[in-house]
Amino acid sequence: MSSVLFDEHATDDGHIVGEITLNAERSLNALTLEMIELMRPQLAAWQEDARVVAIVLDSAGEKAFCAGGDVVSLYKSITGDQDPHFPERFFESEYRLDYELHTYPKPIVCWGSGIVMGGGMGLLSACSHRIVTETSRLAMPEVTIGLYPDVGASWFLNRLPVGTGRFLAMTGGAVNAVDAVHLGLADRCISSDQYPALMASLTQARWQQEGTIDAQGVVNRTLRELEQASKTTFLDLDTPVLNATPLIRELMDHDTTEQIVAAILAVESEDSWFSRAQKTLAHGSPVSIALIDEQLKRAKYMSLAEVFRSELALSVQCCRHKEFPEGVRALLVDKDGSPAWSYPDVASVEQFFIDELLASPWQTNPLETLG
Repeated sequence: MSSVLFDEHATDDGHIVGEITLNAERSLNALTLEMIELMRPQLAAWQEDARVVAIVLDSAGEKAFCAGGDVVSLYKSITGDQDPHFPERFFESEYRLDYELHTYPKPIVCWGSGIVMGGGMGLLSACSHRIVTETSRLAMPEVTIGLYPDVGASWFLNRLPVGTGRFLAMTGGAVNAVDAVHLGLADRCISSDQYPALMASLTQARWQQEGTIDAQGVVNRTLRELEQASKTTFLDLDTPVLNATPLIRELMDHDTTEQIVAAILAVESEDSWFSRAQKTLAHGSPVSIALIDEQLKRAKYMSLAEVFRSELALSVQCCRHKEFPEGVRALLVDKDGSPAWSYPDVASVEQFFIDELLASPWQTNPLETLG
């Protein structure tokens, strides 16, 4: 069975709605290089096909849309005898896919139900219509594996309310559907049981009005109706991020990364969401925390294409140092939960080490042609 399924749904008026299903349920649809290389040519073909009016991106199973990138394969390529160029191939292909989704000329509805982390956030954030459900849990938890939020996160986290993007990146804080829409990480809250209704509505819609295809209008109207029908589903969902926004802004308003970390850890809170964020921060990679702060500062005024070029260089560099593979080993391979981080705390992280990670490994970036 293919790791990605493609389907073409005929509409009543003779058009096609394409459907892409991530089909790796056992691994929570973690994004592999094979999956990326299957998706890109299909997207290109549908872009050129005038019959195709819109695309829906979803996943197999109910637990996760996509729980991240295939970091275990990256770990094996770094620590074993496999292709030493695999990290560069993987990240370049993944970021090209994300950029192509961001700039795709036809509507793409991403059904972000269940776990949406790391590489899954890259896919969701890149689509024109981002749907979350009552089961959605969005997060960028790279601090737990010695990496940093990539897949365009340097771009979309910088566009959250002041301080919130950096806080979520440093703490790996999870975001539910209602908070995701408040923050601008998603567009609409729709009940998870409405997926069949979505596909039925899209295939029964009139896509052509007076000789012109109104794809954006059809998709917007469909999603608007489904969101209205789903309102009661979300009435009881708490909004921990929204509730903590004033506190987060205060905590992030310090002069150094060390001061920010100390301020967050010093808070005495009975809020379970905030306590989990504190725990993740306390056990996260000191290098990642320092790197996250510096990368987000540097990327603040970059274009989307510049962000992906910057992230490609940084991700490849992270694969050449021990922090990232050690984090993956401890969390996902040996699962001992005891990573031997390079530095004991953020205050000990040397600036030259961060500068080395942020230096481009090439004279010409492989993504130079983006944009």
